[in-house]
Amino acid sequence: MTTNYVLDDFDREILRRVQRDARVTGEEIGADIGLSAAAVQRRLKHLRKLGVITAEVALVNPAAVGQAMSFIVGVELERERVDMLDAFRVAARADPNVQQCYYVTGEADFVLFVTARDMDDFEAFTRRLLFDNANIRRFTTNVVMARDKVGSVVPV
Repeated sequence: MTTNYVLDDFDREILRRVQRDARVTGEEIGADIGLSAAAVQRRLKHLRKLGVITAEVALVNPAAVGQAMSFIVGVELERERVDMLDAFRVAARADPNVQQCYYVTGEADFVLFVTARDMDDFEAFTRRLLFDNANIRRFTTNVVMARDKVGSVVPV
């Protein structure tokens, strides 16, 4: 994002609306906030160009597509060299079971949010990404019991 661009009230309201529903039309937003549909579309295009809006996606219920289990996995690396960190990032990004990957402070070096069909699928994931990687010192797994809040809306 360009650091010298300042979001105004219209930008913020547009962002609030499209974060809740990316299918909302420029006409609907414009009617609600006092802008023309064309002005809303220009602002959306500008926000995309700046990198404020990074993607417009459908959020899928994992259980509805057979990914009934969710896990939070803390990963501790053997060595924290830049090349080793980057190699793990590449592997985590490429794995379809990894939904989110965060490089963090604390005991774990990375925290992963992972989905799987069942425990066998999760075990296959751990073998593929974790056990087969010589730079993994250890990992801890928390099984998600309930998805009480899952969100992607950023306060603006």
